[in-house]
Amino acid sequence: MKNNDTNESSPMESASNRDNPCFGTAPDIATLNVVTEQGESFQLPYAQFLYSELAANPALEEDAQAPPQRLVVRFAMAEVVVVGSGLKSIEGGIQKHTLKFVQPADGRYAAALKTHVALVSITFAKEAV
Repeated sequence: MKNNDTNESSPMESASNRDNPCFGTAPDIATLNVVTEQGESFQLPYAQFLYSELAANPALEEDAQAPPQRLVVRFAMAEVVVVGSGLKSIEGGIQKHTLKFVQPADGRYAAALKTHVALVSITFAKEAV
């Protein structure tokens, strides 16, 4: 939430973002750093962002304990899938190009976090030959 007078984040939003190991935001970000479960780190340029889709996690049909949300973020060269809860904050950061990084955090932190990322995967588009 931005303060119209100063254009800065509110103290509540800043503290929740700063303390969350799943994602971080900052102004004027050119790339999104995506960190997978395996610890691989990828920088994806916002200039190649195409769209995102936030929906219920389809895995809930088979496993009632699965994280409730699934966010698909499509770039020209890759598709990022983020699974967790409270993902609206991450979607908002993508929309504003202020999401600096996204990474999974251990499930034991899920109850304490407003936004919890359980899984992050990335699939690169195959180049046409």
